[in-house]
Amino acid sequence: MQNRSVICAASLALLAAAAFAVEPGPGPVTSTFSIVAFDPEAREWGVAVASRVLAVGYIVPWARAEVGAVATQAYADLRYGRYGLELLEAGFTAEQALQVLLEFDAEAQQRQVAIVDSAGRVAAFTGAETMAWAGDRQGEHYSVQGNILVGERVLVAMERAYLETGGPLARRLLAAVEAGDEAGGDSRGKQSAALLVVRERGGYQALSDLLVDISVDDDPAPVAELARIYDLWEANFLIEPYLDSADPTVRGYALEIIERALAEKDDAQLFNSMAWVLAVRGLYPERTLEIAHRAHELEPDDPNIMDTVAEAHYAAGDPGSALEWEERALTLDPENGFFLEQRAKFHAAVEGD
Repeated sequence: MQNRSVICAASLALLAAAAFAVEPGPGPVTSTFSIVAFDPEAREWGVAVASRVLAVGYIVPWARAEVGAVATQAYADLRYGRYGLELLEAGFTAEQALQVLLEFDAEAQQRQVAIVDSAGRVAAFTGAETMAWAGDRQGEHYSVQGNILVGERVLVAMERAYLETGGPLARRLLAAVEAGDEAGGDSRGKQSAALLVVRERGGYQALSDLLVDISVDDDPAPVAELARIYDLWEANFLIEPYLDSADPTVRGYALEIIERALAEKDDAQLFNSMAWVLAVRGLYPERTLEIAHRAHELEPDDPNIMDTVAEAHYAAGDPGSALEWEERALTLDPENGFFLEQRAKFHAAVEGD
């Protein structure tokens, strides 16, 4: 088995050598500021980036669940992303993968790249020919880097914001990019931003590993727009994967998202969805009831919300109230098959009492 791994690693190194033997065509310099990082509790890898180029998310961020993440920028070469992840998956550390890529790249001094591997080890490189101001900074499980920036203060601000922000990895990455943007960011201006986070089975309905995948391709205030979209994404898509985690810290991320949404929004359908995912899991029954009833207050004639209120009462151990609420839902939608099944379930529970 060990010999097979060695052969695989050698083959990948040869593949990288062959790939870099082909010179890329001329392209724009992807000057940018970015962060790559790893969350060991949630086992998430991610990249956040902003730049004065079109669609930076199309170029810079690369990540693969249980493998690692790569940011390739400056005179960006996408092969650093593709083959960087392949090398990591073959067992190379971040530093080893970086050295293989640099060794075969005749234009390496024009590149800027950062890598975090499956264990959270980081490696970064800023070539001597990268346009000023350029540099990188590393800490435990993260690296921040940028080129053609207004100065080092951009990276200092990013690092501080990342370390001082709590919650899900995506929120911490976003905070870092927001801080870099506020510190001046790309000296040429603003155009695009992106946020990519992967986690095994963390995607929609647990059918992919894409936990967060947002790109703002062309906007006068791309980081602000990225933050706006992420705020919606977080409340709609991240609660369920975090609730289903066995790690209490990660499950706490879901509660943070819920409480933030309750404080900032008045969205009956969002609250209904939150109450439902909590109720069917039997988690936090008192808070679930509060959220479900708040949704009903906002849209009192919605039978689907009434059904959620019923499920919340059932999860809280009150099948009698659940049955009453389901009857109200059926009054508005008497032919709804799911509601009829729910009524039968609640009725059986009442009879069982």
